[in-house]
Amino acid sequence: MRMRRILGLALATATLAGASAVGAVSAGAASSPNISRDECTAAGGQIVARPYACYHCALPDGTSPAIT
Repeated sequence: MRMRRILGLALATATLAGASAVGAVSAGAASSPNISRDECTAAGGQIVARPYACYHCALPDGTSPAIT
């Protein structure tokens, strides 16, 4: 039982590391659905205000994550 838990943890860690590497390599992709104002401008995006909603970051690749 303990060995299965350790193998599961190792597999989850490897999967998370792989997803992080893919996110870091892709152009302007955020690893989470939210992005900060500094991260937005650093990625070449523009801060956009939407009526009755929060601010969003319009990134050059067409995505628009919410700003935290």
